[in-house]
Amino acid sequence: MHPCPRPAHLVFAVGMLFCSAASAGESAKPMATIQPVASTGMPVFVSNIAPEAIDAVKVVDAFSTAIKQVKLEDAANLLDPKVLILESGSSERSRDEYMQSHAIADAAFMQTAEQQLRYRQAQAEGNIAWVGTESIVSRMNDGKPMHLLSTETMILRKGSEGWKIVHIHWSSRPAPNS
Repeated sequence: MHPCPRPAHLVFAVGMLFCSAASAGESAKPMATIQPVASTGMPVFVSNIAPEAIDAVKVVDAFSTAIKQVKLEDAANLLDPKVLILESGSSERSRDEYMQSHAIADAAFMQTAEQQLRYRQAQAEGNIAWVGTESIVSRMNDGKPMHLLSTETMILRKGSEGWKIVHIHWSSRPAPNS
């Protein structure tokens, strides 16, 4: 059992990303970026994004931004109607199910959260892409700072309307020394 309770909106929040890493440096080679080292000794941002996955990564970023900005209709338009979202041992089995309840709580939570992207990798083959991300989310919780390590996997399928998110898996845990 996890040492602290993880409400669904908290787990989602730590999985969300707001860095548009894929929009910069579109080249013929996979993107690999290392920024200055943070005080923890960990790289601030490292990515390995295959060129064919860049547009899928832009969809992941647009989804996260839409949730943070409470543009829920925009977020819904990036999800496949049959999306499967897994987190904290629970699931939402459609876009409508997620948007009718959980998305509202996620947006409210993200209004006061700051997120720092740590690592992102993305690959695509044909009409399927996956984007894996690690980040740190920080916010005040009951007057105390809270820092969480987050992992997120999104799988996307490309159809006639472009890339749509068909699966999301969010996971988080307290950051060391937090």
